[in-house]
Amino acid sequence: MSLHVSSELPMDGFVRAGTLAKVLGISVVTVWRWSAAGKFPKPVKVSGRVTGWPVADVRAWIAEKSNPTSQSASN
Repeated sequence: MSLHVSSELPMDGFVRAGTLAKVLGISVVTVWRWSAAGKFPKPVKVSGRVTGWPVADVRAWIAEKSNPTSQSASN
């Protein structure tokens, strides 16, 4: 998975699972599974039928995963 995708995300707001899957190169199901398992930020209910992830949370997750120091410290 390429974690240099932050330029493909909007600067702010929310992003939906399908967009995240495409940007991260994973399936939509994986986005939901990682969120449920605490491996990815939690989604937010934006409206009655729309759920999204805050872009700031996604960008922070990408930065954390891209930083080799934080990965070795968490293992």
